[in-house]
Amino acid sequence: MDTELANAQWDVIVVGGGSAGLSAALTLGRSLRRVLVVDSGRPRNRFAAHMHSVLGNEGTDPAALIAQGRREAEAYGVRFLDAEVTAASADEATVAVTTGQGQLHARALIVATGLTDELPDIPGLTDHWGTNVLHCPYCHGWEVRGQRIGVLGSSPMSLHQAQLVRQWTDRLIFFIAGCPELGPELTARLHARGVDLIDTPVAEVLADGDRLTGVRLEDDRTVEIDAIFTAPRARPQDGFLSHLGLDRAENPAGSFIAVDAMGRTSHPRIWAIGNVVNPMANVPIAMGAGALTGGAVNMALVNEDFDEAVASGSEEGRSAAGDRGSATGHVHTAGEAGSAAQHWEERYSESDRIWSGRVNAAVADVVSSLPLGAALELGCGEGGDAVWLAEQGWTVDAVDISATAVRRGAEGAADRGVADRISWHCADLGDWAPDRAFDLVTASFLHSEAELPRTEILRRAAGWVKPGGHLLIVSHVFESEEDIPPWARNGDFAHDHAHDLRKTPAEEVAELGLDRSEWTAEVQEIRRREATGPGGQQTAVVKDGVSLLRRSS
Repeated sequence: MDTELANAQWDVIVVGGGSAGLSAALTLGRSLRRVLVVDSGRPRNRFAAHMHSVLGNEGTDPAALIAQGRREAEAYGVRFLDAEVTAASADEATVAVTTGQGQLHARALIVATGLTDELPDIPGLTDHWGTNVLHCPYCHGWEVRGQRIGVLGSSPMSLHQAQLVRQWTDRLIFFIAGCPELGPELTARLHARGVDLIDTPVAEVLADGDRLTGVRLEDDRTVEIDAIFTAPRARPQDGFLSHLGLDRAENPAGSFIAVDAMGRTSHPRIWAIGNVVNPMANVPIAMGAGALTGGAVNMALVNEDFDEAVASGSEEGRSAAGDRGSATGHVHTAGEAGSAAQHWEERYSESDRIWSGRVNAAVADVVSSLPLGAALELGCGEGGDAVWLAEQGWTVDAVDISATAVRRGAEGAADRGVADRISWHCADLGDWAPDRAFDLVTASFLHSEAELPRTEILRRAAGWVKPGGHLLIVSHVFESEEDIPPWARNGDFAHDHAHDLRKTPAEEVAELGLDRSEWTAEVQEIRRREATGPGGQQTAVVKDGVSLLRRSS
């Protein structure tokens, strides 16, 4: 299993990628939930070439609907794992599922594993399942209308099926040997509609290639038919949940997990939808159930997020990007939210993205010559530098004061396949400290319109560098008013921080007061580059101050 998937803390795991599971996943993906669908690739309707009575998809290949559903869910961040779930566990806080590839964890579980149709043990029957051997007249009745149709009695459900199928043909033969005794009243009822009754058991289904031609009875008589309906035994694929002791409900089709109107089982973190709980559900019914339950699960998590926020005493709560973690990486929170935190959270929340997501050119150039190791990215923003470092092979801790920025960084790391190499932290750098030292500590553009003790943060950061490691500082440098890019001229940023921004790299390092016998400046220069402002509408040539300091071994 991909390490990223295994280490992630998902909001919801959906087991089963058929129409019900995909519908739930789509709803949850659009609700900004971190969703993983685990699918064994064996939907119930895989034997059929076409779906019917599915509005907007009449006659569509079921496999095509599943493929389209996957693409639609993936567009909203839903992830997929092709595997079979062998076990599940759940407690008050989380759920876990086990596959042959490892274990996965989430806040909620939706079971959409469907059922297995167990056909009567009659030679030739399974060979034509889904083509000429059928079970649902609403799904297939039109295609065999008016033909010679048989109904193979196998259970009390067959009595209902025979009466129903009569709607599609007046040439109906009901093989009643496997049914309970009909009695005179029901026999008369069937005869009244011209249904032929045969009480000799069926021994074999006959065919000419792909075309069904009839059946052979146990007395060796043959009966010509073009299609046959049967009511298979429905076996829900829920064995991996059996040890949890979920409540069950009995119906004419068998024993199924009991759910409420929203699909919730007797365990508060487990829902079940589709044929695994409703054997009569066709594709549109299963899709509707998925959409309904997807919304119900999201609402349950919304309520939980608010409950935890109230309990923690924080207006934003831990769920924004904190202690719960992230499906796209390890996320931690620390410290109190002050004015700088509020300012930057509001700034990031105002738009979908502020920065480009690309690594800063100076960082890429300088770091490329350094040996790989552990890196700490201070003020990581939306994670452009942190993700690039991870892609080069560094293990990275990335910290920022904004929960939204950290969440976006974690999502970007997942999209680029490096989530397992980055630990994300949402914290106030004024009082936060890591629990280990690093080969590289970087701080790129650690400037703030709101008050931030920048020099003190950088001075403390130098103490987190291992002997032989490096401290890299990349700063804005405005040597004159003309150096201020157009997107920064209308605010207070350049004016309020003119002292910091007009320092040369050498002046900035001198202000840190580092021990010169311990630190060596390997790079100290001002570099020019073309930059694009927030929103991507304006470009300008800007100046970066670049300082790379090495701590002696």
